[in-house]
Amino acid sequence: MEFVVFLIHALAAAWKKLPSEVYSILSKSGVLNKYIIPSYDVLHTQGKEYLVDDVTECVQEWGYAI
Repeated sequence: MEFVVFLIHALAAAWKKLPSEVYSILSKSGVLNKYIIPSYDVLHTQGKEYLVDDVTECVQEWGYAI
């Protein structure tokens, strides 16, 4: 859970949104439960910049605006 909170705050800073808005986007898009949580073992070994870029790209590919 700490990783998800860390990632939400990193995305919020990059996207210039509130953490609650980021959480909403990740939840509605399915990225949180279908990508971030199941891929934790791999994702948590990556750096912050990579994670922000990767999740941003994923959200956009899944058809959600940031």
